Amino acid sequence: MNVTAVVLGGGQGDDPLAARFGVPVKALIPIAGEPMAAHVLRALRAGGAKHIVYVGPVTPDLESLADTVIPAKGEMLENLQVGLEGIGNAKRVLVATADIPLLTADAVRDVLSRDSGIGLVYPIVSMITSERMFPGGKRTAARVKEGRFTGGNLFLLEPRLVNDFLPRLRFILENRKNVLKLASMFGLGALVKLTLGVLSITELEGTVSRILGVPARALITEYAQIGFDVDKEKDLEVVLNRLAST
Repeated sequence: MNVTAVVLGGGQGDDPLAARFGVPVKALIPIAGEPMAAHVLRALRAGGAKHIVYVGPVTPDLESLADTVIPAKGEMLENLQVGLEGIGNAKRVLVATADIPLLTADAVRDVLSRDSGIGLVYPIVSMITSERMFPGGKRTAARVKEGRFTGGNLFLLEPRLVNDFLPRLRFILENRKNVLKLASMFGLGALVKLTLGVLSITELEGTVSRILGVPARALITEYAQIGFDVDKEKDLEVVLNRLAST
């Protein structure tokens, strides 16, 4: 399956890890002789991306790996919007962040091969799988009835639906610490079940679909690299050690 990919490589310019390496954004941190984002672009291309739109600052080498480069506009959702302006008439888009340098072509192909074609498909990784591949690694995770899962850093979507769900997603992110506002969207029952870890994945899919106004599905993947984003220096050490051993 060929797909158009949008890679989000922007940032607010105040990332401490980027500052540590003297680059404007995290995606440009050098890993194995090239920017972090280059590893992501190569995996996407080898995994089936026929056209890659990159949003963010680039180096000459990084620019050569993308088909279209668009300057970052600000925060992630704004960058997603401007990135989608560069996809032409693509009917299906794979969105990825530029900070998952361990992403592999096999991981990309796995997600694409199991794409249901529904409005929004979001890969998730069991923490059992994540901890097996990255022992001791700390990931943000949510508990549902089926276990603990961490979110992936790429997802599939139908571009025409973006204007329907982005305002709602922005509201959720802006009010993620306001229980009353979240309850008004999720419904108190669903929010309580989610808090207690007894909400099933199917129930969560239904809740998210209702809130965002688009059909949404989770996709459980065994490729933990999808959920391993580089946020801290310890994460970077894991990446460097993993690449050195391959």
